[in-house]
Amino acid sequence: MFKAGKVAIIGRPNVGKSTLLNALIKEKLCIVSHRPETTRDNIQGIISGKDFQIVFIDTPGIHRPRNLLGKTMVSKANSSILESDLVLVVIDAKDDLTSQDIEIFNKIPDNKTSLLIINKIDLIDKRLVLPIIEKSKKFNFKEIIPISAYEKNDIELVFKKILDYLPEGYPLFPEDQLTDKPEKFCIQEIIREKVLELTYEEIPHSVAVSVEEMKEKTTKNGSPIVYIRCNIYVERQTQKAILIGKNGSMLKKIGCLSRKDIENFLSKKAFLELFVKVFENWKKNPQKLKELGYL
Repeated sequence: MFKAGKVAIIGRPNVGKSTLLNALIKEKLCIVSHRPETTRDNIQGIISGKDFQIVFIDTPGIHRPRNLLGKTMVSKANSSILESDLVLVVIDAKDDLTSQDIEIFNKIPDNKTSLLIINKIDLIDKRLVLPIIEKSKKFNFKEIIPISAYEKNDIELVFKKILDYLPEGYPLFPEDQLTDKPEKFCIQEIIREKVLELTYEEIPHSVAVSVEEMKEKTTKNGSPIVYIRCNIYVERQTQKAILIGKNGSMLKKIGCLSRKDIENFLSKKAFLELFVKVFENWKKNPQKLKELGYL
């Protein structure tokens, strides 16, 4: 019997959805940051075995949007519920059970199989987990599983339960494929992750990355190298100045850290060239959102 299907991972921003996906597929596919609303698109992570294939869908955090980008993100997250065979709803144990969590619970159709994942239990007194479980029992979850995605506690139990509830089916992707996203998307996300790690509070929500050119070249000694030219977009001149830094120091640091991860991702040497450009209010501009792949 072969089992196959799509598993949507949904929840509020910053509850650990991407960390959970990375732990489940045992690869760093999705960028991770302590900043809320880090994930902006549905990203499918694929894991295949002898008698199964699971297509996980990491989704943007469901929140009350403030602009067109936010509306698009929430729309993508909501659509993943309908297209999936199984839904993992992730909540943050530190926050108990919030009204926003309950709003998300109510988005799931009664006929949709769903599991509740109580994440970040490593950050609270374990005695506080039981009341959260008790409050959650009145909702239509097949299983309620407390975990720490960061410490990978009980990840194998989550994986086993997913297989238990996954329907019979056929593979949706080749068995060696890790994601549905192209290389350029993954490179853009690597660079954006470094920006999130290194910059001030005002930068993260205003940054977008676009790969403008990517081609393989040969160095003088005959070795292959991938040349990548990217634009980093922000909304204000002050943000551009922060990203570049004194004498270009911040941009150099972003480029250095990004290049290392890009080389690991491509398994090739890379030459990375970064430019910072200002595009005011790009998050509200349909044409720019389309150019950047968000629409």
